[in-house]
Amino acid sequence: MYSTGYVIAVLGIALCVVLCGVGSGVGLYKTASATAGVLSENPKKFGKLIVLMLLPATQGLYGFLIAIIAASTKLPPLLTAEAATAQGWAIFAACLPMAISGFISAFFQAKASVNCIYAAAKQDLGFTVAMGPAMIEFYALLGMVISIIIVLGI
Repeated sequence: MYSTGYVIAVLGIALCVVLCGVGSGVGLYKTASATAGVLSENPKKFGKLIVLMLLPATQGLYGFLIAIIAASTKLPPLLTAEAATAQGWAIFAACLPMAISGFISAFFQAKASVNCIYAAAKQDLGFTVAMGPAMIEFYALLGMVISIIIVLGI
């Protein structure tokens, strides 16, 4: 039988993976659709658009990384019920920065990337067009770093 703390920790880990995965999935849907439209007109732009298309996928990877770290190192062992519950809530809370920042940043990064994909379709902007969406990536990275720091500090 699993303790309440264990279940709470697993729910936090699952929430992190699910929210980051959903954000990345929706983001990839948007960017892949825009890229497909542009490539149907000019297939030579593939090399320049692939980065913009794939940027929202990173949040799903970050959420998965947090889940691996939390699940492999910090799941509550068979402690007293109170200690296990406290540790479970700590893990749940530690996963929230990545879960929230991953979900939200993937969504907005996709919107920015789609606009940049359309701009790149009209004129040759090189890789500088990816600077805006890449800056949004910074906030997903901050969420990941904070989650790692909190998980490892538990």
